[in-house]
Amino acid sequence: MVKQDACIGCGSCVRNCPVGAIRLENGKAVIDPKKCIKCGTCESICPMNAIEINY
Repeated sequence: MVKQDACIGCGSCVRNCPVGAIRLENGKAVIDPKKCIKCGTCESICPMNAIEINY
């Protein structure tokens, strides 16, 4: 889940997602749940702690 109010649209998660499950839409990260493998890369790399993976 992306906390839209915390996301600054830096694109770190987009660039580092190993399966390409994240895109920027209107300047905010959006995760495609069908592609996401819940590896936690985006959650650990986000400088704003705006991503929370529900395992």
